Amino acid sequence: MNENKSSSKDQRQGPSWGIVIVIFFLLTFFLNLFMGRMNQTKQLQISYDQFLDLVDESMVDKVQMDDDQIQITLRDEVEAEDVSEVLGEDGIPNGYRNTSRGVFNYSDSIVFYTGRVDDPSLVATLREGGVKIYEEIPEQTSTFSAVASWLMPMVLMYLVYFLIMRTLMKRMSNNDGGGLMGGLTGGLGNIGKSKAKMYTVEKSTGVTFKDVAGQDEAKESLEEMVDYLKNPEKYRMIGAQQPKGALLVGPPGTGKTLLAKAVAGEAGVPFYHLTGSEFVEMYVGVGASRVRDLFQTAKKNTPCIIFIDEIDAIGKKRDNQFGSNDEREQTLNQLLAEMDGFEVNGGIIVLAATNRPEVLDQALLRPGRFDRRIIVEKPDLPGRENILKVHGKKVSLSSDVDFHKVALVTSGASGADLANIVNEAALLAVRLGRRAVTQQDLLESVETVFAGKEKKDRVLNTKEREMVAYHEVGHALVSALQKNSQPVQKITIVPRTMGALGFTMNTPEEERYLLTQEELMAQITTLLGGRAAEIVRFGTTTTGATNDIERATEQARKMVTQYGMSERFGSMGLQSTQSQYLDGRNVSTCSEQTNTEADEAVRQIIEQCQDEAVRLLKENSHALERISARLLEKENINGSEFMELLKEEPSVVESV
Repeated sequence: MNENKSSSKDQRQGPSWGIVIVIFFLLTFFLNLFMGRMNQTKQLQISYDQFLDLVDESMVDKVQMDDDQIQITLRDEVEAEDVSEVLGEDGIPNGYRNTSRGVFNYSDSIVFYTGRVDDPSLVATLREGGVKIYEEIPEQTSTFSAVASWLMPMVLMYLVYFLIMRTLMKRMSNNDGGGLMGGLTGGLGNIGKSKAKMYTVEKSTGVTFKDVAGQDEAKESLEEMVDYLKNPEKYRMIGAQQPKGALLVGPPGTGKTLLAKAVAGEAGVPFYHLTGSEFVEMYVGVGASRVRDLFQTAKKNTPCIIFIDEIDAIGKKRDNQFGSNDEREQTLNQLLAEMDGFEVNGGIIVLAATNRPEVLDQALLRPGRFDRRIIVEKPDLPGRENILKVHGKKVSLSSDVDFHKVALVTSGASGADLANIVNEAALLAVRLGRRAVTQQDLLESVETVFAGKEKKDRVLNTKEREMVAYHEVGHALVSALQKNSQPVQKITIVPRTMGALGFTMNTPEEERYLLTQEELMAQITTLLGGRAAEIVRFGTTTTGATNDIERATEQARKMVTQYGMSERFGSMGLQSTQSQYLDGRNVSTCSEQTNTEADEAVRQIIEQCQDEAVRLLKENSHALERISARLLEKENINGSEFMELLKEEPSVVESV
């Protein structure tokens, strides 16, 4: 019943403002047309000869001339009969003939005009007749038109302003409206509103802390914050205060957003989620307005949690450098004030995530705003194993699956990588017609994720295939012949979609966090083993070692510039790392001359390792030949088979 009453009330309202504006413009147009015609002076064209006759009879008071036309104004004392005599009966148009009198129906509202003729004596003739001469013809504009030209824009602006303000006030009061103008003004009214998505107990993310593995320290910090929201009294009894916020920092794919989802699923309080880019607009002040609206909404639902993903979009350092953004800085200022300003926002915890902490403003990072910085790094060996187990629960697994071995060969993988590996293994099992994922499926999916799928349509010629085989066996053999290297897991010469024509996979026996100088030199020597095999077997080099050289050079440069493992520079640091959670690029902190000397030190390390790899392969050339021949035959050799082939070479066993 109430809905019917409100709808009938809306129907009783007057016509829409759009119709009112259209009616106003139509009335103005016709009124202007009518008044213009009433005030408009009638113009009558005569011939040039008739014009000269009027001048000769001294009837012309003034003329106004331009390039095409002469406008004629007669004297006030001229009578209609006089005009009729000059123009003659044939020169009087039908519409201007007085039938009762048979003369010209002349009045002051008639202006005569004629065409401009090339007549050099015209000016002299006009002067002799006492005619006033003007060189410009004024525009015929009515008084109403002149007034309307000033009044109409003012009236229009007032009507548009009144319409927008009236509709905005209506929308702010009842959040209603429709049509084109309704949508327009609705957008203007909501432009400063927060776009945060709200999760409650009824509308949950479906993720809890049980679904997060490999980040025990981060989970512990967040679980404590959630427990404070659930049981605040036991903390208040001892005098502990609620943390204002926590900043999740780490590389992409390590689970920062997943942890936030788990907090939303565990907290049992309203959870607001939005990204930093949702605050940014081209209009200055909109972002700040959205921050105010977000916290005003949160205050009405305390205790609650606000999660801002990719906060670096609005939290960059404030400066006066070129490229600074007033809108972003105003948004940041408002966020700083809301998190820890003059007013106290009790019961609101702010979570944020970023992989660029070095660009954030220092005022945002201080205690009182983000009391905790939670580092979410790539998982270690036990963490990778636990992550694989969490994702493995979602698929059917065979009895031979050993997640520990899979975790060993995925060193450096993030949580997202591991989830992708399990999913790729499940897809491979379906493709092969199996009902459960096997260990072989998981190991194959590791290669798929990091090297790409097998490129079966790429066929190498005999010479290239042989070069690839010797190249990969060179990596494996140099690795096995060194004391400080990692065991070989697999050798293959099957091309992959990411560009590799083959690869050698090494598996660490344990998780390592510190590497000695000898171990780093062994890694560089192993990387250059493929190039060394080409030199030993073919006496030339190929482009297949491009990635090996790049990685070896990077490792050698870090030894010189960051690890202090150079005789020339000792423990002096020459570079610093920026964006450590993204590309990890290095920035030089020394002079150009020192950089030149550092390049020479890097070259010496590369040359030393290259010579060592060539020496090892020359001393064990027979093993290089036998293992390469087996690889050409089978295309894939696993680590066990490789070690069996090595045991058949007494010289290799003695050197090892």
